[in-house]
Amino acid sequence: MYNSVVERCFDDCVDSFKRKTLNKQGEMCVRRCAEKFLKHSMRVGMRFAELNQGAAIQD
Repeated sequence: MYNSVVERCFDDCVDSFKRKTLNKQGEMCVRRCAEKFLKHSMRVGMRFAELNQGAAIQD
């Protein structure tokens, strides 16, 4: 899972290899990308928990 986040954010945010460090725009892009992924993962986890709780009540 970690590798897929790194690959996705790298592909979306890094567009040149002129320097060995990210510029401010690239850094902010990677930060937003990672935050978006974490929020999505948390929401999916919460939704699974809700569904699992609902299934336990019905049984």
